[in-house]
Amino acid sequence: MAEIPGWAFTVNPPAGHPTPDDGRAIHVPDSAITFTRTQITNLAGPVPDWHPDEHPAMPPIVAKGRAPQVIACAYCHLPNGAGRPENASLAGLPAGYIKQQMQAFRHGDRPGSEPKRLPQTLMIALAKDLTESEIDAAAAYFAALKPTSFVQVIETATVPKTMVAGWVLTLAPGAGTEPIGNRIIEIPEDFTRFENRDSRTPYLAYVPVGSIQRGAELVTAIRAGTAQSCISCHGPDLKGLGDIPRLAGRSPSFLMRQLVDLRNGVRTGATSELMKPVIANLTDADLVSIVAYLASREP
Repeated sequence: MAEIPGWAFTVNPPAGHPTPDDGRAIHVPDSAITFTRTQITNLAGPVPDWHPDEHPAMPPIVAKGRAPQVIACAYCHLPNGAGRPENASLAGLPAGYIKQQMQAFRHGDRPGSEPKRLPQTLMIALAKDLTESEIDAAAAYFAALKPTSFVQVIETATVPKTMVAGWVLTLAPGAGTEPIGNRIIEIPEDFTRFENRDSRTPYLAYVPVGSIQRGAELVTAIRAGTAQSCISCHGPDLKGLGDIPRLAGRSPSFLMRQLVDLRNGVRTGATSELMKPVIANLTDADLVSIVAYLASREP
């Protein structure tokens, strides 16, 4: 297997000591609701829903899960379906596509290129434990949501130094800067909001200078040896067609993982086969440009 980009396949360092719950009421911007640290980190309970007015009522499997083996879908993907860099944005994706991907996780078609990534491992385990009716309910809920991007894409030659925490990149102690190289550095603008699972957490995605324009050219081009460009299947606005998913406005870290997994042959199945000739000869620099452009688009 080809070397994978560590900035997209982030792996947490060995666990330290969790932050103790001091009983304090925790707040996030634009919400009158409060939660304690225990309520925010409790995988077996209702998800911390900071903005209940931004979405319809969640079905039980999305809001509470099914203890003890099934974590609530919205704990990771958030009540508004926005997701986070370590997982997928589900809002507005076709219900048929969501169900198809759950089957792919269940049947070993999406093991991921980095076996140490816990978010991928959890999805595989959850897919095997979920019932068909629970998958149907979750897919219908997320498909009905309006997609929103909270990622600001910025072209730059230098980036803040980062470390991994919470399965994502965040500012390193003392920060400082370094050349961006052939990377995308996606970080929460406010790590505390990210840690508190605020569904409106904003992100900054630093991308190489010129990558957005280069990505636009690659996305609309017909690659040699293929019969289509990205827009042929994903639509002229890249917001999806039928059961083919939206690409516009999604996390560049997430998008990079999917393209690398497809190129490495560890994301398989019927629809994945259609992608193989499209990306087979793309370099890492090509993929960086493509996902920089896609992330910069309105969802």
